[in-house]
Amino acid sequence: MSETARGVGASVPRPDGAAKVAGSFLFASDLVAPAMLYGRTLRSPHSRAVLRSLDTTAARRMPGVRAVLTAADVPGARRYSLHAHPDQPVMVGVGEEVRYAGEAVAVVAAEHPEQALRAARAVQADYEELPPLTDPVEALRRGASLRTLVIRRGDAAASAEVVVEGYYEVGQQDQAPLGPEAGLAVPGPDGRELDLWIATQALHVDLAQIADCLALPPESVRLRLAGVGGAFGAREDLSVQIHASLLALRTGRPVKMWYGREESFLGHVHRHPARMWYAHGASREGELVFVRATIVLDGGAYSSTSPAVVANAACFSAGPYRVPNAVIWCGAARTNSVPNGAMRGFGSVQSCFAHESQMDLLAQRLGLDPLELRLRNALRTGDRMITGQELTGAVPLEELIRRCAELPPPAEVTQPLALPGGAGNLAEPRHVRRGIGFAIGFKNIAYSEGSDDSVVARVRLEARGGDAVAVVKTAAVEVGQGLVTVLEQIVRTELGVEEVEVEPADTMIGDAGSSSASRQTWMAGGAVQQAARLVRDELMRRAGPPGSSIARGHVLDEEGSPLAPLAVLLENPIEREFEHHHRRTTPLDENGQGQPHVSFMFVAQRAVVDADPEAGLVRVAQIATAQDVGRAINPMQVHGQIEGGVAQGVGLATMEEIQAKDGLIRNASFTDYLLPTALDMPSVTSVLVEEAEPDAPYGAKGVGEPPVIASPAAIAAAMRDASGRRLGRIPVLPDELAGIAETEPERWIKPGEAP
Repeated sequence: MSETARGVGASVPRPDGAAKVAGSFLFASDLVAPAMLYGRTLRSPHSRAVLRSLDTTAARRMPGVRAVLTAADVPGARRYSLHAHPDQPVMVGVGEEVRYAGEAVAVVAAEHPEQALRAARAVQADYEELPPLTDPVEALRRGASLRTLVIRRGDAAASAEVVVEGYYEVGQQDQAPLGPEAGLAVPGPDGRELDLWIATQALHVDLAQIADCLALPPESVRLRLAGVGGAFGAREDLSVQIHASLLALRTGRPVKMWYGREESFLGHVHRHPARMWYAHGASREGELVFVRATIVLDGGAYSSTSPAVVANAACFSAGPYRVPNAVIWCGAARTNSVPNGAMRGFGSVQSCFAHESQMDLLAQRLGLDPLELRLRNALRTGDRMITGQELTGAVPLEELIRRCAELPPPAEVTQPLALPGGAGNLAEPRHVRRGIGFAIGFKNIAYSEGSDDSVVARVRLEARGGDAVAVVKTAAVEVGQGLVTVLEQIVRTELGVEEVEVEPADTMIGDAGSSSASRQTWMAGGAVQQAARLVRDELMRRAGPPGSSIARGHVLDEEGSPLAPLAVLLENPIEREFEHHHRRTTPLDENGQGQPHVSFMFVAQRAVVDADPEAGLVRVAQIATAQDVGRAINPMQVHGQIEGGVAQGVGLATMEEIQAKDGLIRNASFTDYLLPTALDMPSVTSVLVEEAEPDAPYGAKGVGEPPVIASPAAIAAAMRDASGRRLGRIPVLPDELAGIAETEPERWIKPGEAP
């Protein structure tokens, strides 16, 4: 490696930061093209119905309308999915069943967006309504399962001296990206090629589905990343991609589609709502003996990432603790709700709330300090999870717990605006109680269960005006997480050059998978690191003298003195490509045992809240975090990721929830779907624990998901401490905090058994 001021370990500003702050950054919804048309989607108003007829005659005759397409116009596969068995229709056809309110039944292209909207509304659709199935427990009883998984370890009938049981729920959270779904499809002159600029998380994953439905060879469809205004899992599934492409190919003109906020709630997946029945057993000294759990997730109408979410919820259901005996039943139900899928920390967020609530309940029953109970049972390197997987990498949990506890608490509230209720002046200081809660959590990094996870990267070193410049190319997607900055830092470190360009991501290079599962620093970073090292090897071959090195844009001799600028060796540029794979994982067997994950990241969090329980009001005053990061490639960005994750955790714990009745979303706007604002944000104090992870580039782990995994559980624990209430559901509603209402299961299910 080479010395460079802005390499690995430096807090380097993001290259896109200034443009985003100034409002000059081009997002997908800002795209334009000559002769561009505008696309709109007609969606079903019913959560379950048979589409009896569809009349597009009036819409086709309207001014400015250039195309009206239905399911009959799809030239290739009629269904798509992230998985091997496509189950979601491009559009519902006549005689077919609508499975959720918001399903597409027709798409329109017109000269003006208002013309497209009017034409979509003019399409006459006749439905035969059917009773929707929206209860996930009932759906599972009827066999409507997207996946079920059972984990059995040790003695299924193990007994313990102290047993605690509990029921927990997690509401349906929206990713709430500021930039809704958008894209621009531009057809080739012969109608057999297409360029699609799209805000997505996975270019090649999209490509495979799009090309199949368009009946075009993949090489004829080129996807190019457009500016992404937030993702968090919402862009792993398709939205406008196929619809815009169909309209562009039919009209022979560019077609732009973008969703408004209400349509966005229907056009992307959400966090799975969860119902969870738990039992923990321990010795009187506080050593865990068993964990049993039944976890029911509402998958919505189609599979999306539900199979992976089931695996995560089950694998991490016992928490980051030594548990010798476990029986876990986890399933995702197919219901007539909007599909649910990936959202930051998926699966782990839901189970963390349950297992950490159980640990607090167990500590209370044992008369132990909650931190002491966690320290006695925390996983260490060499321990095995409930799946039987041995933890071979860095597991600094005990250090995380201690360092989190040592972080200074916030000062007592003195300003009225900082009281619960804020400017509403709803809480009197004498009624406000301070509560403190802790939670620890963990999650996997990268793809799992036997996936051959890989990323292709290309690095070119060339001379420009007497300077050496490195150019990086991958299909890895920047969704706001800072990947471009990380890749620049890696190349600076490997090649000793300050000038690094990361070209826009597209499908003209090999696959890079999805920007999800906290994987791109490890996977794309690893591919870029190895490609850069191949470039460096050739550069050193050209440099000649044994013992020489490169730094600060020069070749150095053995003593570190400059011999020559790199540019003199680059009359012919050096370009190398590398395909990076992490070590193979294995599927889970019939007992949920195996090596399903490549590595793990851990976090400890403490929440401090101020609550007026009588009024049902709460304000989160502080989140203190100690996070396992392996190696901080860019410490400033890591702290930023922690703050962003905490914001979503505050939302899930205190206010964010999609409200639906019979499958119909009732609060599809930022007026009615409550989000934390700057006034709701706590102070965030974070410390990074750096213990290098074997096999990872520079020992770095992913960092984006852990902050949102543990913060809702910690906040709920703090609210229990302040109120004395059980609080078995998040978000915690005012009536629950005030003790007026309590979350109870409609039916008690024995933990570890199927519903």
